[in-house]
Amino acid sequence: MKNKYIFWIGPVALLAWTSCSRPAKQNAALPPTPVSVIEAKKAEAIYYDQYQGTVVALNSVELRSQVSGFITGIFFKEGEVVPKGKELYEIDRRKYIAAYDQAVANVSSAEANLVKAQKDVDRYTYLQKEDAVARQTVDQAVAAYETNKSQVAVAKAGVLSAKTDLSYSIITAPFTGRIGISQVKLGAQVSPGTTLLNTISSEHPIGVDVVINEQDIDRFYNLQKRGTDSTFKLQLTDGATTYNKPGKVLAIDRGVNNQTGTITVRVQFPNESNILKDGMSCVVKVLNEQSGNRIIIPTKAVSEQMGENFVFVSLDTIAKQHKVKLGPIIGTNVVILSGINEGDKVITDGFQRLRDGGKIALGNPAAQQAPGQAKQGK
Repeated sequence: MKNKYIFWIGPVALLAWTSCSRPAKQNAALPPTPVSVIEAKKAEAIYYDQYQGTVVALNSVELRSQVSGFITGIFFKEGEVVPKGKELYEIDRRKYIAAYDQAVANVSSAEANLVKAQKDVDRYTYLQKEDAVARQTVDQAVAAYETNKSQVAVAKAGVLSAKTDLSYSIITAPFTGRIGISQVKLGAQVSPGTTLLNTISSEHPIGVDVVINEQDIDRFYNLQKRGTDSTFKLQLTDGATTYNKPGKVLAIDRGVNNQTGTITVRVQFPNESNILKDGMSCVVKVLNEQSGNRIIIPTKAVSEQMGENFVFVSLDTIAKQHKVKLGPIIGTNVVILSGINEGDKVITDGFQRLRDGGKIALGNPAAQQAPGQAKQGK
């Protein structure tokens, strides 16, 4: 019986050894991975950094009355462009005209009293020379003359004050700009300094405010020195329309917000056609300083591992993995800032099954069958 068991152990062990060694032979015989490659080439890569912006009028004023009264005239069409100096509103002028006329009359009266006082001084001075009048009388006449002269000055100041109030009864455009919808109607009562009548804002040129990080301040100061060029472009709210006028840095705010570490920059754009409106949202595109002749490869050739980016480069029959630094994406391509050189054969398809140093062969990766697929088909 013992010999019978020994007789069966030999064939079983041989069979087990054959089964274990078969996968190793199969793995050693796996063919190279078929891949597709493309040559890394340099091309002109123009790309922009984007900042959220808000359109702002460079000059905007709320119109308020400086005198009280009732609105008796409105001389504009809401929403139109009004030239500087155009009459916009009239406040009941009757009492201001009356006050001005009274002030003018007060000047005439004061001047008449001054003339009389001057004559008294001349007369008493002459009589004093003849010892025909007391010295005290002469002094009183001189004092009355000085008092009347002061009253003339007061009366003239009253004329200026009344004239100013009268001018305030007509509200004019302080500059050329577009006026909004009137906040008051004919007959409405207004109070000085409190009642908002309307708002007028300039349109050409116009500004766009963007908020940047404090690390970019020097960059924008340098752009401000360069003036107008193709550095700034504007993308409108529809996300597709690019404003076709170049901009320039008009102003950089006086200081950094110590809570957010940001600063506001105002970029000026021409606006002859009134396309840009005060308060509109937009995107300011600023030309990136790294734009230029750069290596560009298809985006699909890049793989990401643990927050880092890699590509496979073909070295004859071997795939070598390279760590790369990416620039911006341009269409279906991506700019490579470092990691590969011009002329490298970059693998674009089939690298998903590769490891660094793996064997490759040029072919159609999509046509490769998974291991065992042909046998299953049979």
